[in-house]
Amino acid sequence: MNKAITDGLVLMPPPFSAGLNLWSRENGTPGSASYQGQANASLVSNDQDFAGCLELQKTDATQRLRSYAQTPIQGGLYLRVTARLKAIAGNLPSVRIAAWAGDIAGVNVATVTQVGPTVALTTYGEVVTVSAIISIAARTGVDMAWTTQVTYAHVGLDLIGPNGGIVRIDDIEVEDVTNIFIRKLMDWVDVRDYGALGNGTTNDVAAFLAADADANGREILVSGGVFRLTSDVTINSRIRFEGTLSMPANRRITLTRNFDLDTYGQAFGSEIEGFRRALQALFFFTDHVTLDLSGRRVDMSEPIDVAALTGLTDFSNRRVIRNGQLNAVGGPAWATTEVTSVATYSLAATTTLTGVANIASIPVGSLVIGTGVGREVYVKSKNVGAGTLELSQPLWGAVGTRPYTFRRFQYMLDFSGFAQLSRFEIEDMEFNCVGNCSGVMLPLSGSTQRFVSCTFNRPLDRGITSIGAGCQGIFVDMCQFLSNEQSIPAVARTTIAMNVQANDVKLRNNRIVRFAHFAVVNGTGHLIHANHFFQGDTEVAGVRRAGLIFTQTNVSTVVTGNYIDNCFIEWGNEHDPTPEFNNEFSFGGLNIVGNVFIASNTSSAFRWIVVKPYGPGHFLSGFSLTGNSFRVFNAIVDRVEMLDTSIATLDFTRTRNVRVEGNSYNQIEQTIMNPITAVHTQNTAADTWNVSAGTLIPFGGRIRMVESVVPEGAITTAASAARYMFPNATPGTGTSGNEVQLRWGEAVRGKTIVQMRMDAP
Repeated sequence: MNKAITDGLVLMPPPFSAGLNLWSRENGTPGSASYQGQANASLVSNDQDFAGCLELQKTDATQRLRSYAQTPIQGGLYLRVTARLKAIAGNLPSVRIAAWAGDIAGVNVATVTQVGPTVALTTYGEVVTVSAIISIAARTGVDMAWTTQVTYAHVGLDLIGPNGGIVRIDDIEVEDVTNIFIRKLMDWVDVRDYGALGNGTTNDVAAFLAADADANGREILVSGGVFRLTSDVTINSRIRFEGTLSMPANRRITLTRNFDLDTYGQAFGSEIEGFRRALQALFFFTDHVTLDLSGRRVDMSEPIDVAALTGLTDFSNRRVIRNGQLNAVGGPAWATTEVTSVATYSLAATTTLTGVANIASIPVGSLVIGTGVGREVYVKSKNVGAGTLELSQPLWGAVGTRPYTFRRFQYMLDFSGFAQLSRFEIEDMEFNCVGNCSGVMLPLSGSTQRFVSCTFNRPLDRGITSIGAGCQGIFVDMCQFLSNEQSIPAVARTTIAMNVQANDVKLRNNRIVRFAHFAVVNGTGHLIHANHFFQGDTEVAGVRRAGLIFTQTNVSTVVTGNYIDNCFIEWGNEHDPTPEFNNEFSFGGLNIVGNVFIASNTSSAFRWIVVKPYGPGHFLSGFSLTGNSFRVFNAIVDRVEMLDTSIATLDFTRTRNVRVEGNSYNQIEQTIMNPITAVHTQNTAADTWNVSAGTLIPFGGRIRMVESVVPEGAITTAASAARYMFPNATPGTGTSGNEVQLRWGEAVRGKTIVQMRMDAP
């Protein structure tokens, strides 16, 4: 490379024959004194060694000779300044190449070396060559290593030593010797050529930026060393690392042409630090929305607090992490923090605990455990001064002062420091927790996060946790959740694949294996489709647990096309601070359609659909169980549904809009349906017939309406005289309210088909 040729740079100072007015006896700066008319300087045109030269007598302690011309100094440029001279008479001086270094404002950069090696003249008439190399790169062979602050030089030489001697000096030459340091036709630039030292302490930001600006399509090479960068840096060229970077934790480097884990891992000397730095840059880099891990595994020994890493608490632009594995390596940083404290709960502030003892020790994101606390209630924030904790959900039965346990799990990616984060996506990633930690904690609020084709392998406590509204509209599609407790009986498991605190969730095409629960779901408007979740074990007549848990009454949710294996759907209102019916929407809006339900090796008491009210007065108002298949292997189950009355029951006198039909039952003792079709044969003539629905009514409800009564064959008196009449029907009779009373007006006998319902319009 020769920039005098490629870039047209003018490097050479003028020859002496052009006039001594072009040469300064000071620094060469404008206004400095020249050699024009000086008694100690003259031009010689007939020297036998030099075609034309300057004859100069040394009269000053340091006799300076500088060109007024400005020789450009650039990054990546190496200049050799050469002078040939000889002593003629008088005292023999010493000589050195010298140059005045100027910045863009024309001010001398006094901190850099501005003289080359000194050579002594020892013989009269002997031609001596002196030279020095100038560059902003601190490399071996560079005599004057400058900085990017220098933009030009006034080149020349100094005579030092005793005065009185006379020397003759040939024209001074400046040549580009970059090829000595960098190979010809290179397709890269080295940051060291732009002043980077790589000593681990000197700030090399300016050199990196200069190399990037000069690369012009070439690759940047970060050669061996540790390069300290103390401010944010964006590199727009391709870059390759042999050395590594050192940066403060709150500073980021954005590699726009190499935004991948491999490059960041090389830059910081480890894949985990490379991942952290790339993740940090992802939130500030607009040209790429995706961080690709290139199928690599990243070993993690501690959680990543993403908000702290990025320095942000609010972000709404789409960002994606994809294609890799995060692998949890055992260590103390994964240990669960557990704190026990006494606090007070009041209906005046349903998501607040007050008077919390030892509050400073309770981490945000802790699971709240205690009497009257529903499942998956978390600490959203705390006010240490006020002694209050904000909770993700109300408590159903905890009014008063009592002890609580706060358990903070550790997550591989923890987004809980974000007050708001939306449109963050994780695709084709494996969270290999291997029983050391949990997977992902979502932000406090935000919408439409996406998990696509991810695997959560053996989380210690949770796969995905929401501690606020950060799960609003979340997509969890085609993911696998593999339990760390697969060999443990179902009744003893504690891990939960995920939970939901907000609305409009899409859980689709996922596979969930042997957790305590698949999902604890609050909110409304959910679509739960084509998932396969199974929670069985090898126990004989084993106890099963809920797969899906809905925690509020009116869910407006469709559960369709799922494979629900050895677990059940539980529907309650455990996140209601006043769980008794208070003229709000009661249990409704749940549509369970077209699912495959199976169970094996379980007890006859097992049920697939369980409704559990946490307070009295509630009723069914909009429930559909249609087109499902129920099947049992190696056992017989009494029935498919159950009302859990351990806390309260339902008011079946208010049931509305319940549809249970089109289901198939295999190895089930009792089928259920609504409407119910009952065939009644009255062999003894009677004025009043009592037609029973028996145990066909879902959840042990009562009959509220008669849709039709159709006689089959003749209705006759005891004397076999035919009667053509229609009875009066009264629903809800009998001690359990499961009968319809037909009154004919006289004693008759015969057969009728009665269609009755447990609900009313």
